[in-house]
Amino acid sequence: MRPSDHSSATLQLIGTRPAAVVVRPPWSAGPMAVGRPGSAFRILLAILLALALAPLIAADWPTHRGNPERTGATPASSGPKQPKVLWVYRAREHFLASPVPTQKTLLVSGLGAFNSPLLRALSLQPGNAGQVLWAKTVPSLKLPVVCPPAVVGERIIFGDGMHQTDGAILRCLDGQTGWTLWQRAFPGRLVHIESAVTVVGSRVYFGAGSAGVICVDYSRLTLNGREMDEASAWRMVLQRWNELQARYQLERKQNPDTAIPPSDDQLPTPEPRLVWQTGQEKWHVDAPVAVAGSRVLAGSAYLEMEKLGERVLLCLDAETGQVQWRAALRYNPWAGPTVAGDTVLVGGSTIRFDTRLVHLAKGEVAAFRLADGQPLWQREVPGGVLSAIAVHRGLAVFTATDGRVRALDLASGQLRWSYDARQPFFAGPAVTDQAVFVADLTGTLHALALASGQRLWSLKVTEEASVKSPGLVFGSPVVVGDRLYLATCNHEGPHARQPTVVVCVGDAP
Repeated sequence: MRPSDHSSATLQLIGTRPAAVVVRPPWSAGPMAVGRPGSAFRILLAILLALALAPLIAADWPTHRGNPERTGATPASSGPKQPKVLWVYRAREHFLASPVPTQKTLLVSGLGAFNSPLLRALSLQPGNAGQVLWAKTVPSLKLPVVCPPAVVGERIIFGDGMHQTDGAILRCLDGQTGWTLWQRAFPGRLVHIESAVTVVGSRVYFGAGSAGVICVDYSRLTLNGREMDEASAWRMVLQRWNELQARYQLERKQNPDTAIPPSDDQLPTPEPRLVWQTGQEKWHVDAPVAVAGSRVLAGSAYLEMEKLGERVLLCLDAETGQVQWRAALRYNPWAGPTVAGDTVLVGGSTIRFDTRLVHLAKGEVAAFRLADGQPLWQREVPGGVLSAIAVHRGLAVFTATDGRVRALDLASGQLRWSYDARQPFFAGPAVTDQAVFVADLTGTLHALALASGQRLWSLKVTEEASVKSPGLVFGSPVVVGDRLYLATCNHEGPHARQPTVVVCVGDAP
């Protein structure tokens, strides 16, 4: 194992003794261990099989919060009714983004020392739930990772960069091993991919700061100057891996004490085809985009300090990137668009995710007609709306920095109910058929009845006896079945640089 892939994190299963987690890189010992006879063939077979089956598997989490309605919950989920912390994963990194579930894992992206990047896959399988299956960090990842990934089949797709960083890379990893399947760099000042991408078929749509809105297609990859399909590209990659492995085995015989095993960083990396890019140096798109049929919805912000960008909601043609309509916004759309039927919703705020400015925040929720961008209604909020609005059963549910959760009638914008948590919200709601789950900035979970906003239960997660780890919550919770997953962040605030946690909350036995 390379030093950069070691982790100081531990997993605590409630009712058991804490156990150290061993983080295995994709090329370490295991079912597809590299270095044993036939291992490269097994890796190739597994990757090619995953790529071949991916179109046949329903997309797990193809866009921000799992769907265009931004509910943050898998289908038929209920969430916990009698909450109890089932397991705790302890770390030193800071999790700004929401966790993302796959069929077998929970993906968490975080910032380490000096904003070093990290992406970990935690097991969701009985018997080893919460244990690290693989991790990617430096040198494989270069810039901070603050966005949640999108998941389609066995592909994990995400970008890097934040705030003032320049240049970004869009990456795709294999979900089983963490190996890089492809990547593409986008250079430029204030170019960064801060939010989740949206995947439709083989196309990936995303905002990249001052690079505007971008669409790439991974059905065709370029490797060593040649365009080819995924399977052909990976045959070439594995051929190079065999060469590196053969050289290592020879060096190992000649100099056993100094021979260094190869890593996937030494492999050539295929590049997806750029379909279109629009709005470079005109817009600044840090929020997640949404795709509705032939339309791509994107929110652009205006950066006061840099005096660049445009505060506007955009509707683009998914095939060409051409602007179909545009609507002016009063506040920066850090929450990004939500699409529900023929309505587009966007939340706005005067501040970003800055705990020092919460008392100054103002915001709004605005609704537009999807077909032509005509305004439908607008509602001012005495607090910033920083996370995506969730729409379910005719209600638009959102949080704000004034400490309230609100539900508006989707058709009219009229207030249906409001709940006061008495603490600011940076994270947005997760919504099921019956309930709304929110986590305030201080780490308290609130479960509310969807129809009325009545409190069903609350749980101060960070103060639970099995957790006892103070932290802030920036990333919205996710609900999978009867379980809820939440991660904390101490990148700033009263507990700066203290340990953090990822927790699983389920029904008490």
